Amino acid sequence: MLEVALRHRFGGAGSWRAPRQDGFALEAGFTGPARGVTALFGPSGCGKSTILAAVAGLLRPAEGRVALDGTALLDTARGIALPPERRRCGVVFQDARLFPHLSVETNLRYGLRRAPAGAGGPGFGEVVALLGIGPLLARRPGTLSGGERQRVALGRALLSRPRLLLMDEPLAALDHARRAEVLPFLARLRTAAQVPILYVTHAIEEMDALADHLVLLDHGRVLAEGPAEALSTRTDLPLAARRDAGALLPCRIEAHDAERGLTRVGFAGGVLLVPLREEPPGTPARVRLRARDVAVATEAPRGLSTQNVLPAVLAGIEPAPHPQEVFLRLALGPSLLLSRVTRDSAGRLGLRPGMPLWAVIKAVTFDHALAAPEGRGEATPPRGGAGA
Repeated sequence: MLEVALRHRFGGAGSWRAPRQDGFALEAGFTGPARGVTALFGPSGCGKSTILAAVAGLLRPAEGRVALDGTALLDTARGIALPPERRRCGVVFQDARLFPHLSVETNLRYGLRRAPAGAGGPGFGEVVALLGIGPLLARRPGTLSGGERQRVALGRALLSRPRLLLMDEPLAALDHARRAEVLPFLARLRTAAQVPILYVTHAIEEMDALADHLVLLDHGRVLAEGPAEALSTRTDLPLAARRDAGALLPCRIEAHDAERGLTRVGFAGGVLLVPLREEPPGTPARVRLRARDVAVATEAPRGLSTQNVLPAVLAGIEPAPHPQEVFLRLALGPSLLLSRVTRDSAGRLGLRPGMPLWAVIKAVTFDHALAAPEGRGEATPPRGGAGA
C-alpha cells in the first residue's frame, strides 16, 4: 500500500518542474492500493506533479510522510528522507528521456543494470513482447515516433525492477493517434507490473482506461478519493461539471453477431448492444455512459433506432451544474447510471424517486482498444464512441 501525506508551500523560487505563483500551498493525503493504478486527476496547477516529485524524492516537502508497504521513504517528523536512488521508483516523464546515442536495446538494458541484485520482475524478453518493441531494438531514439519512444521508456522503467512506478502525464506530449497507440500498452503494463503505479493525468480517457483508485485534486487539496467507478457518479464533484460526465461501468464482451454487426456487452445489471468489436468474448473492459447520452422514458419506448433501452429505477434527482438541468440517478440492479435532463422534462414527466423508468442509452464509450498481439509494434486502432 502507498501512503502519502504532504504539506508544502511554494514561494517565488518555483517548484521542481515549473515556476509556481507565490502562495501556492499543497496539503494532501491519500492511500493507494498495493496493486493497480492510483490516478492523480485534476486541472493543471493543482499539485499532481508536485506530489509525484515528493514521492520520487525529487522534492523535499516542508512536512510529510511517504510510505510503501509500511516502509517509510519519507518521514520528516522522524528525520527520514531516502534519496531517489534508494526509493526504487521507476519514473516515466512526459518526454521519454532516452539516451539518444544508444540503441533501444541498450537503453532497455540500462534499466536492467539498475535493478537490485535478486529483485524479481519480468525479464527482458517479456517486457519487449509486452510493449511490442521487438522490431525497434536496433534503432536509435531519434528514429522513433513519440509513441514508440514512450513505450521504450516504459520498458526501461519496468526493467529496473521498481517497487513503485511513477508516471507523470506520459501521454501529454503525444498527439491523439500516438496516445491511442500507447494507451493499450499502459493497460497491459498495469497487469504485468505487479507493483503499484502512481499515474498523473488531466485526461479523462486515460483515467477511464487505467485508474483503479482515483484521487481528485484541486488547488493543492484532495477533494475525494476512492474507486474510479464510485467517484464517476458523484454529482457533488467537479467531474459532474464536464460535458463527458457519466458513469464508468466494468463490463465484459459476451458475444458477437457478425451478421447484424453487433456485440453484446454484459455488466452487473444488464446488457448493452454496440457496433461490432474486435475483442474476443470474455475480454473485460470498462465503458463510460455519458449522462448527456442517457435519456429516460416512463413507458417502454417503441419505434426507436436506439437498441439499448433498459429497465431502471429512479434512485434520486440531484442538481446539475447548469441551473436549468438536473441529474437523474438510475439504478439498474447494482449498477448506477446518470442521466442529465432539463428541469422542465423532470417536471413534465412527474419524475420522483422510486419510479420505474426506461433508460434510453444513445452512445457507449469504451475505455480503450486492446493492444496488439505480443511481438507486434502497432496497436489495434481504437474504437472510441459507439452507439446502437
